Amino acid sequence: MPLALAQDAPCTPESERTAEGATWAQKSLSLPHAWKLSRGQGVTVAVVGSGVSLAAPALEGRVTAVGDAGEDCVGHGTFIAGLIAAGRTEGTAFQGIAPAARVLGVRGTDERGVPSAELVAAGIRAAVDRGARVVSVASALPTGKTELTDAVRHATERDVLVVAPAAPDAEPRPGDRPAEAYWPAAAPGALSVVGVSADGAVLKSAAGRGTAELAAPGSPVIGVGPRGKGHFIAAGSSAAAAYTAGAAALVRAYAPELTAAETADRLTFSAAPAGEAARLDPYAALSVVSTPSRAPAAAPTESEPLRLPVVSTVLQDRAMVFAGAMALLVILVAAAAAVIPRGRARGWRRPQRASGRS
Repeated sequence: MPLALAQDAPCTPESERTAEGATWAQKSLSLPHAWKLSRGQGVTVAVVGSGVSLAAPALEGRVTAVGDAGEDCVGHGTFIAGLIAAGRTEGTAFQGIAPAARVLGVRGTDERGVPSAELVAAGIRAAVDRGARVVSVASALPTGKTELTDAVRHATERDVLVVAPAAPDAEPRPGDRPAEAYWPAAAPGALSVVGVSADGAVLKSAAGRGTAELAAPGSPVIGVGPRGKGHFIAAGSSAAAAYTAGAAALVRAYAPELTAAETADRLTFSAAPAGEAARLDPYAALSVVSTPSRAPAAAPTESEPLRLPVVSTVLQDRAMVFAGAMALLVILVAAAAAVIPRGRARGWRRPQRASGRS
């Protein structure tokens, strides 16, 4: 699946290949267990990318588009939407992570798939204003800090979770220096995600190009195209962000009382420790009982020294005395059992009482 098309290139054609079984990403995320609790019903996930095709069979009836975003010449936006919410079609076991969620297609690129900070920022705002509860951004940009930070703030203030790739999908060219941060993933309130391969290794396209709060399947990833029932293969952190956005939809459907920030906390707290970033675990995120706050405790000041709680030791002292007495009794019994038989063997006799006679 291409990320962008040359100006004179035709639109991405229909694929003739179909993945019959469940993909490694589906298996690694334990989706059958998660689906017993939630399938994303009632939650709309916006995809800010090259558009989401209204003609994709696996998304039929569940896509709404803003403006002309219902047409996707490139196909990448539809691919991302499929990872999030594709339903199962005949002849394949492939499904998105939240197959009952709805999708809102929003432009974050031009018609050829080239993104810009202005388009992505406008896309995030449009997604929020159209009712999305989760926003999956398909781009990681080295510039646009101001406008993309403002757009993410617009989302967080309205209780919408923005999920974005921590690094671009394309591998750096020789001599390229990584940016200090990629946007909107680096914006406060956004949930940044990095892609990993089946063996858990961070993708080459993401290695050393940014920090992430979560890791999720990123290569090789199988998904749907903008036309037909065939499947495509892609790789990158945008796919990992899509899986995470889908997991957020599962959580927000299952626990609608959680805020966007609490949903992000639930996903990161329940993730499995693995390498550079904790690994997304949708079932754990759904089944976790409570999520502790990630805010660090305030450090004690000079005028307010650290005070440890005072714990009563009365019961502990009594237990130690009782244990000591029992140990002493055991020692005495053992000693008697060893000494008395030996004494009898040597002819020990009980001392006779005095008769009182002179």
